[in-house]
This record gives sequence, C-alpha cells and structure tokens, in this order.
Amino acid sequence: MNESALLTDLYQLTMLQGYWHEGMAETAVFELFVRRFPPQRNFLVAAGLAQALDYLENLRFHEAEIAYLAETGLFQDEFLETLRDFRFHGDVDAMPEGTVFFPDEPILRVTAPLPEAQLVETRLINLLQFQTLIASKAVRCVLAAPGKRQVDFGLRRAHGAEAGLLAARAAYLAGFAGTSNVLAGQRFGIPVFGTMAHSYVMAHDDELAAFRGFARSQPHNVVLLIDTYDTLAAVDKVVALAGELEKENIRIKAVRIDSGDLRELARAVRQRLDRAGRTDIGIFASGDLDEYKLQALRDAPIDGFGVGTKLTTSSDVPYLNCAYKLEAYAGIPRRKVSAGKQTWPGAKQVYRYYAEDGTLAYDSLTTAEDRQNGEALLQPVMRRGKRLHPPEPLSVLRERVAAQLERLPVPLRSIDQQAGYRVEISPALQRLTETTDQRLGLH
Repeated sequence: MNESALLTDLYQLTMLQGYWHEGMAETAVFELFVRRFPPQRNFLVAAGLAQALDYLENLRFHEAEIAYLAETGLFQDEFLETLRDFRFHGDVDAMPEGTVFFPDEPILRVTAPLPEAQLVETRLINLLQFQTLIASKAVRCVLAAPGKRQVDFGLRRAHGAEAGLLAARAAYLAGFAGTSNVLAGQRFGIPVFGTMAHSYVMAHDDELAAFRGFARSQPHNVVLLIDTYDTLAAVDKVVALAGELEKENIRIKAVRIDSGDLRELARAVRQRLDRAGRTDIGIFASGDLDEYKLQALRDAPIDGFGVGTKLTTSSDVPYLNCAYKLEAYAGIPRRKVSAGKQTWPGAKQVYRYYAEDGTLAYDSLTTAEDRQNGEALLQPVMRRGKRLHPPEPLSVLRERVAAQLERLPVPLRSIDQQAGYRVEISPALQRLTETTDQRLGLH
C-alpha cells in the first residue's frame, strides 16, 4: 500500500521538532498493547504485523510533503531539512500474527532513536488495532459455527477502501474461507466468492430465466439466490432447472437465502431439496449475521455463511483501548502513572505456560532481561530498519490461529460468557516498577 509520512497526527511532528531542537535522539523503547478488553472479549488475536513492517521499511518524507509542512508555518526550515533523510533504523520485536494475547501484554516493541520511535506511533496503532479488532471478531464467528464455511461479505459497508482490504485479510487469517473482495483476492491470495445479487433476478422478467442464464454464463460457479420473491417457490424452480442443466454438465452447487427467518427457511428449503432427491445442492445464508446469530444457527441445515457489515465494522466492539507508550529512554525505564492509564516500565517480554493437557495455563509479564522457562511470545522481526524474514504466508497464519484456538481453555472460547485468564506480573517487573516509582518520587 502506498504510504505517506504525513499519515500521522500533527503532534508527532511537533514533538519531532522539539526533540530535534533539544538534541534528544538517544534510544527509546515503545510498546503497543491493549489496556482493557471489552466485556464481550475473552482474548484477542494479534494481526497486522506484515503491514506495520512494510510501513516502517518504506517510511520517508517526499518533497511535496516537506513543502506542505513548510506552508503550515509550524516548523523551522533547518528541521524540515532533516526530514529529507529521515528513515526508520530501529529494531522491532513482536508477537507473530495469529497469536492469542491478553490485557497489558505488548504485542509489539519498538527500540529506536527517540524521534523515529515517536513518529510511527499513530500509523502503527492504526494498522495493528484495526486488523487485531477484525481478526478477533472473525475468530468469534468461527468459534460460534464450527465446521461451517464462512465468507467475508463486508467490503460495501467497510469504513473505506483500506479497511475493506485489511478486514478481508484479517478475517481470512482468523479462519474464514475467503472473501467477496476481488482486490483482496488479488493482493493477498485469498479465495474469492460471489455469484449474483437480487438485481440480477429482478432484471429478468422471469426468475427461472434468470437462474438459467446465470448458470450457463457461470457453469462452474452456480449458487442461486432464491429469496427475491417467494423463497420456497424458487426452490421448485431450482429443482426443475437442476435436471435440465445436468444434461449440459452444469451442476448447481447451492442456493442462497439472504432474508427472513433463516433457520426456518433453511429447514423448509432443505426438506424440499431432499424430497426432490437434490441432497447434492447446499444451502448458503447471509443477511446481517454476526457470531451471536451464527451460534443460534449452528445446528440449522446451512452449509455456509456470508458475514458482512457486523464483521467488517466489528459492530459490537468498534475499537480497542490500545496504546503505544514510552517504556524507556536513554537507558532509563519510564512509566506513566495517570489514573486508569498506568503502565509497567521498561522493555518487557511475555512468557506463556501450558497445562498438562496442552491448553493455556497462564502468562507471565516480565522484563526483557528476565529469562524464564515459558514460551517467549515477542520475537525479533526487524533489526536496523530491515525485516529479518519475508512476510509469513497467510496459510501459515491461518494454521497458527487454528492451533491457538485448539489450545484455548473451554471457558475462553465462549462468545457470550466472560472468562478470566491469569497474567502474572513477575517479581522482576514489580521490582523495576518500585525503583522507577522511587526515582520519580512517587513513594
């Protein structure tokens, strides 16, 4: 994606000039984490790292951008000159995409000269917060209707083009089968799905003629939308057409229902198809679905679902209370103590421990120097501004998410019951906090 260094908040740039003016360019450590989870979320799934690293690798100011900043009258010419050579030269450690995480656990740590680490705050939050939000919503849909094919239908209601693209990516890594978003298919290699809208049927004078024409024009992709007029009457037309098309070696894969009482309609449609001997024709459903509706429909005779608006907007939880905070500067741990927004000082690591049955037991939040026996979740991904490895394929991310879900304790898998998970604060981190507070005169 094309990036601009100006895709940031103004105060990042005013602080940059302040750091330049005061000669503050020693190493800083910033960490990105979610402070508190919404009541409806027992865990979150880290996503968006690939785009975040793309941004960091390619960050630079172009002439037109520097000229615009000069026009604002807020910046000194000497400072603006320094932006011509601005690059990100820092290190990044992060949880791999698809990792389950919990409150206050950093999913990304930036270690870089203070101006570089500061400038990237806004865009890193923007990228990681959104995909984590959507991946976590999509995982809930997967848990609500296990074994059912689910497809992202959310582009038209997404909050902009980038949101539609990244939502398709996040949903796919979380376990969706594909997307209706064609550009996401091309850009990310996600399988694309889609056949017809109601307008196609309405444009024909006869519903059966619409079905027949579409099947012949898309002989390998025949899914017929049957609720434009009378859903059950349309099933009879599909049955009649199926035999006709078989003579042309065209198979009707499924019918789609997009309105009404999906449970009852699906049962009625399934009965009619089965009575006619068309057990080979599946049923696909869409229409204002989310994880709660999917859970209610999990035992209905529906083979797959299109999930759109409520996924791509994460309608019940439209944002995460995430932050990107300074944890150390010039070798000195730093800590914010504002009411309700306290942070733990210093560069940190998260260690995960497992029960005997392989499920998650607890996590330990500790200092980066405190080596423990658990699984270290933050891994090196960038050094001196360069990626250490190519971006992971989405297939690998999907496998990671599926494996993580298998290891979740049963209570955490609930989509409607709150369940806690233990994140211990290590003695080492507690000691560092105490010494930091003493230095700040808080004791």
